[in-house]
Amino acid sequence: MSETTTTTDKTKKPKWLRVKLPVGKKYTELRGVVEKYKLNTICTSGSCPNMGECWTEGTATFMILGNICTRSCGFCGVKTGRPENVDWEEPEKVARSIKLMKIKHAVITSVDRDDIKDGGSIIWAETINAIRRANPETTLETLIPDFQGNTANIDRILAVAPEVISHNLETVRRLTREVRIQAKYDRSLEVLKYMKDQGQRRTKSGIMLGLGETEEEVIETMQDLANAKVDILTIGQYLQPSKKHLPVQAFITPEQFDKYKQIGLKMGFRHVESSALVRSSYKAQKHLE
Repeated sequence: MSETTTTTDKTKKPKWLRVKLPVGKKYTELRGVVEKYKLNTICTSGSCPNMGECWTEGTATFMILGNICTRSCGFCGVKTGRPENVDWEEPEKVARSIKLMKIKHAVITSVDRDDIKDGGSIIWAETINAIRRANPETTLETLIPDFQGNTANIDRILAVAPEVISHNLETVRRLTREVRIQAKYDRSLEVLKYMKDQGQRRTKSGIMLGLGETEEEVIETMQDLANAKVDILTIGQYLQPSKKHLPVQAFITPEQFDKYKQIGLKMGFRHVESSALVRSSYKAQKHLE
């Protein structure tokens, strides 16, 4: 099967990647709250292209366990190094932020914490419980690391029952070692399948395109996720965070993204979000339907 469709110029972003500046009363109000209380959201720190749309719909993403990751993935803009000590007050801080922002659907993610025995899973569980106490009407999605495949740590997340648990495969099998240096393709699939086998109602995963994968490899990856009983799939365009990160090999066309969406729906995924600007939490609240 042929390689994915590309633009002729890898360095120039195509017109479909241009983003309108976020506007609207709801967005302006939330931006004000975030700045006033110095709240930490991935939306702002990651300059997410969908921030205005998500905030208007009452969705925001928060990162816990610090901002220094123990892994050094070739695609990710998060700092790598020795993380700071765990902040045991963080669960209450996040819960308070969600209350101040009046968030209807919160997405929680974290850096990898391979430096601590529980992988950060205890803080994960405490954060979800704190959010539930302060915001009983808020629904939750957790975008978790692989916890090195440790099921005891994964069980802590399952026990507090977020509506959606997500873990991103990120790329195709062939590129995993280069893109996700300390991660393993099959281990991520095993984590996703384990959660479903344990009774998790909705599981979710995402992949990025434009790193040199072929169409055949993308479809194979989608099928692997379907075989792991994943309910929700997101597919988006990889964009290089800095010159130190992996370069973009191709900009995938809207038509190709739509093709993958149709293939995914035929495979049986409950929801498929597939377009250039899609990120893990894009339209997250609709994935509860």
